[in-house]
Amino acid sequence: QVQLVESGGGLVQAGGSLRLSCAASGRTFSSRDMGWFRQAPGKEREFVAAVKWNGGRIYYADSVKGRFTISRDNAKNTVYLQMNSLKPEDTAVYYCAAGRAFRSIVPGTMEYDYWGQGTQVTVSS
Repeated sequence: QVQLVESGGGLVQAGGSLRLSCAASGRTFSSRDMGWFRQAPGKEREFVAAVKWNGGRIYYADSVKGRFTISRDNAKNTVYLQMNSLKPEDTAVYYCAAGRAFRSIVPGTMEYDYWGQGTQVTVSS
């Protein structure tokens, strides 16, 4: 079992920045695909960004390309989401997700096996 704990959410003005962190339990973090998703009120959960465990390839939703950066620190069992140039439409609960060890997740899908509780990001105009 993997536990994921997100942090770093908050209230920020449009154009500002936030960095989300997701700390994972266990000893196989470096062998897991990791992803970030978000869910706005009244909307379905959507893909934001992902980083593969094998090769470190990175994927982004079109809506955040050029503004958000996903990264991982395997020594700290942590994945980050640096969010710049935030817009009011980025307001959502942001969730971290992890796949089973050594399993490849199709980028952009919700095939992850473990999910965090989420952290609220609110962008004011």
